[in-house]
Amino acid sequence: MGIAVNGVELSDATIARELAHHQGAANPLKQTVHELVLREVLLQEAARLGLDQLEEDDRIEALFVREVRVPEPDAQACLRYYQSQTARFSSGAMVEARHILFQVTASAPLDLVRQTAELILDELRLRPERFAALASEYSNCPSGAVGGSLGQLGRGQCVPEFEELLFRLQPGELSGRLLETRFGLHIVQAERRVEGRQVPFDAVHEQLADELRRQSWQRALHQYLHILVGRAGIEGVELEGADSPLVQ
Repeated sequence: MGIAVNGVELSDATIARELAHHQGAANPLKQTVHELVLREVLLQEAARLGLDQLEEDDRIEALFVREVRVPEPDAQACLRYYQSQTARFSSGAMVEARHILFQVTASAPLDLVRQTAELILDELRLRPERFAALASEYSNCPSGAVGGSLGQLGRGQCVPEFEELLFRLQPGELSGRLLETRFGLHIVQAERRVEGRQVPFDAVHEQLADELRRQSWQRALHQYLHILVGRAGIEGVELEGADSPLVQ
């Protein structure tokens, strides 16, 4: 295939052997070639630094330990991270919700469904007391039989985009826009809200530190790989340093 790293060619036989391990990838051949090229770049760098006496996987691990250094996250960094994601660290929050679902089908294409849904949303802005009646008449969800009521929903009980919108609404607030999910288009209203209990910072401090450490490691590793790939003489393929299962 004419693929080489700093003059070291990757044989078709090597690629064929490795290809068997990547059949589940979206593009098995591309994934195989990228991993082999990046692995060769790393092994050559390990050899340059005198780490070639180890087994191949151990060489790469030793190379990362030696060359990729990240600072330890301090308490202030963890606290800022915690404060930026307070909703994530609350438990037991519930929102009583109702919706009207407009399902998209072959006989009811998206544009037609959207027009109908927009008209119903306009009607509800003017006459919010008609929500239950309109849900009963138009909703393609079984909840239409009970005025669109979904009961109390906690986090993780509905699709992410529905949850994200629902937990932003104030009690009694009708969403000002249609929500599109894989089920169709929704008109959403939050009703009664039960606030959850905030998990204290001290209880999740170590978890946050681990997450920040992992994020820093990934960023530093990707930067290192891009540097190595950028200065390597790679022929026959274009390679981005972060595009490899080696760094997942």
